[in-house]
Amino acid sequence: EEYMNRKIDAFDYSTHFTKNVMKGFLLTTAADSKVNTMVIGWGTVGIQWGKPICIVYVRTSRYTHEMLDRNPEFTVNMPLDQPDPEVIRICGRKSGKDTDKIAEAGLTLIEPECVSVPGIREAPVTFECKVIYRQTQDVNAYPPEIRERLYPENDPVNTVHTAFYGEIVNAYIAE
Repeated sequence: EEYMNRKIDAFDYSTHFTKNVMKGFLLTTAADSKVNTMVIGWGTVGIQWGKPICIVYVRTSRYTHEMLDRNPEFTVNMPLDQPDPEVIRICGRKSGKDTDKIAEAGLTLIEPECVSVPGIREAPVTFECKVIYRQTQDVNAYPPEIRERLYPENDPVNTVHTAFYGEIVNAYIAE
């Protein structure tokens, strides 16, 4: 099947990102010839250091975090309208460590243009990003109600988040 990536200005889609990220977008990573994607519900698009930046938050316990340690590039993949609930279920509840979520969710990978991580045809609005900074959050600096609700002590799964600052080096819609 032929497709084309139509270049876009990431900031023309920053409102789309901000208004819809809580519905669930995909954060895709690649390392050692393996591609993985996970659902994100938080994120920010803006300017830092005079560069267009997409900040994504990944718990230190996640396989995606391990992938970003090995290859500090990612794509953010956004549907134009509502995310597919089945894709969100598979990619949000399973670990890429033991599941090929791309195959299980029936997703189609798109050859990247400026990074080593593919886009996803079914979530065609794509930001290609290179990590230029990362910061693991300090759980002790959280307000107590957030710390207690989202970061229970000694929980091996609900660990703190690392903020990955990705410079948006390319943006397109797969058509």
